[in-house]
Amino acid sequence: MRLNISVIILFFSIHSFAQQPTQTIRGVVLDQFSGAPVPFASIVLPGAGQRGTTADSSGNFSIPKVPVGRYDVKVSLVGYQQALIREVVVSSAKEVFLTVFLEERSSQLKEVTVRPLTTKEKPLNNMAIAGARMLSVEEAGRYAGGFDDPARLASSFAGVSSNTGNNGIVVRGNAPQYLQWKMEGIEIPNPNHFADVTVFGGGGLTALSSQLLANSDFFTGAFPAEYSNAVSGVFDIYMRNGNNKEHENTFQAGLTGIDFSSEGPFKKGKRSSYLFNYRYSTLALASPLLPEDAGNVRYQDLSFKLNFPTKRAGTFSFWGIGLKDRSGEKAETDSLKWEYYEDREEQKIIQYMGAAGLSNKLFLNSQTFLKTSLAATVSSLNFRTDSLDQNLIFSPQNRIRNTNWNFVFTSFLNTKFSASHTNKTGITVTGLLYDLSIKESLKPSLSPETLVSGNDMSTLLSAYTSSSFNLNDKAVFSIGLTGQMFTLNNKYSIEPRAGFRWQGGENWSLGAAYGLHSRLERLSYYFARSQKDNELINKDLGFTRAHHFILSFDQKLSDILHLKIEPYYQQLFNVPVIADSSFSVVNMQDNWFFRDKLQNSGKTKAYGIDLTMERYLDKNYYFLVTASVFNAKYQGGNGLWYNSRFNRNYLFNFLIGKEWRSGKNGENVWSLNTRFAVQGGDRFSPVNDKASIETRSVVFDEAHAFQNQFPGSFVTHLTASHRVNRKGRSRELALKIINATGQKDYSGFRYKYVNRTVTRDEQATFIPNISYKIEF
Repeated sequence: MRLNISVIILFFSIHSFAQQPTQTIRGVVLDQFSGAPVPFASIVLPGAGQRGTTADSSGNFSIPKVPVGRYDVKVSLVGYQQALIREVVVSSAKEVFLTVFLEERSSQLKEVTVRPLTTKEKPLNNMAIAGARMLSVEEAGRYAGGFDDPARLASSFAGVSSNTGNNGIVVRGNAPQYLQWKMEGIEIPNPNHFADVTVFGGGGLTALSSQLLANSDFFTGAFPAEYSNAVSGVFDIYMRNGNNKEHENTFQAGLTGIDFSSEGPFKKGKRSSYLFNYRYSTLALASPLLPEDAGNVRYQDLSFKLNFPTKRAGTFSFWGIGLKDRSGEKAETDSLKWEYYEDREEQKIIQYMGAAGLSNKLFLNSQTFLKTSLAATVSSLNFRTDSLDQNLIFSPQNRIRNTNWNFVFTSFLNTKFSASHTNKTGITVTGLLYDLSIKESLKPSLSPETLVSGNDMSTLLSAYTSSSFNLNDKAVFSIGLTGQMFTLNNKYSIEPRAGFRWQGGENWSLGAAYGLHSRLERLSYYFARSQKDNELINKDLGFTRAHHFILSFDQKLSDILHLKIEPYYQQLFNVPVIADSSFSVVNMQDNWFFRDKLQNSGKTKAYGIDLTMERYLDKNYYFLVTASVFNAKYQGGNGLWYNSRFNRNYLFNFLIGKEWRSGKNGENVWSLNTRFAVQGGDRFSPVNDKASIETRSVVFDEAHAFQNQFPGSFVTHLTASHRVNRKGRSRELALKIINATGQKDYSGFRYKYVNRTVTRDEQATFIPNISYKIEF
């Protein structure tokens, strides 16, 4: 079916001669460190005729009848640093709710010009000094390549990369499996559809809905003491609360899925609210444009948050996210068409993931609050592969049946002792309930042999304390200590964290941060069984640990142009390796069938420099430039140093976008955004052609591990949209394309039977999505 584009454009360009649509901007002003309401702050919309208001005694504010458009919001109060929230979108269908944090000054200022601090310039976590960036949900929908996916948006940040075929996040040369995902303060399993199937730590499409997410933090190193069990980066995600004044709904349909979200008060006049989103895949509609097996892909996800403020017991919230996936491939039943071994394989994959929690935030006084959460998470993979023999009879090839439940209790006390000192101290207890079974047929026609098995429960204990000191209005110092212990083998880790920032001038600052970090490996490694006596060979495996060092330079070149430079050095140690070999788990990509004996004697080192220059959206256009140059090496069990698999050496991103107003009063918006991404290729070991021909499978020369490199890539992403605002509703037509130029991803090698050669496994993943969204 062909779309008549001219008709669509005409339909969406019809001007309304009614009064210009307006909307309400609501919000609350809170103290950055205590979380308590800040009363009587001044809220102004610069450039909108100084339209504004004053917060009430509870910090709440409301600015009604704001014409639709895009605004900056300035918030100020005597004794506090001014805050500037940029690029706030006001549409006709939904009220805008802002949570604004103001930082109290530690000393009185003399008569000097005070410039507001742009909120995008610092993370939400007030203990973070360097190596962190706030991720805006609005940017995930606007930036080309974001695809409404926070993981893909993060790959445009300095020091972060990904592939087009999966959204695994490589942070400063570290494997995607070392990234930690958190939601509402709870560590959750990988929240991606088809997680860990093509690359550990990555997936295909996110299960995180932009309809529910609030602004979040992304850490690339030296994270504060509250973050344990992470050595690469942390994606700290939060859900927003639903509108407790009005009922609002969104329906969206596109080539990749349909979804519906709704929010509103449980009862008019009360403060409680609900918010949920459900999505179901429609990839089959786009299968002519996607890879051959896309039509076999099915997925769905649900996420929600219920919020219940009380007068005396604090605020309760119940939140959750869940997904279910089904995919697979059919075997080629004509043996004459078998080119690769995979042609004779039939795969069926069923996955599900979920997380749900109940949280309570209770203010003990105006300076202290206690937050406590109970949560449960689950991830499950049922993966089976059967292989055809020459008689076209299926025999079992492998079986994976893994289910992991985590039961989490976490609680922390946050106390603002003064304008100069805030402390956060907490504990987390995680019960790990696992049922692991991995089997593989080591030779054709043989029954699968058990490689990994375990059915038990262990506990991961952690505790931390962290303090931030505003020595004066120019110097901030943060220090913390965290520790964790794994009861399966009683291994433990004690980790100091520290950071310092100095405001050297009105528009620039210097910072430095250090952290010692640690992380458990995949549970399947601990329950690998020896072939000889079926004993656990890696039960005593310790934590992988890491030193992070970061320097940071921030320069405000103008009110709308910001520069950030971060040199860094990371050293991982106690990395699991195989004795007397070049193997290290830091290069593990997608091998479920691993059961070798490991020892904690490996190391890695990564060093480089990240640069970010951002022009905030002003006069209807913006740009973002990020660049990274780095080197990542690892030491195997033989004591020799090699390139790491993800040592891509360089990354460069250029994002630019522009908006145009249309309609009688400029209420409608055309938007065009593009992203150009250049990065080095992954590393790989040379292929041993002679051994490959003899075994009829790919054999690598591990004596020269990862000395070769796939070609670099140049990828272009595109997003175009048109939004029409009418009173009480809005609609948007959008085209979002990942990899518009068809750049190929290289994922390894395959042995080709026909001419007895080894070929590169490469594929150009082109993901288009035409979507229509209506908000009402």
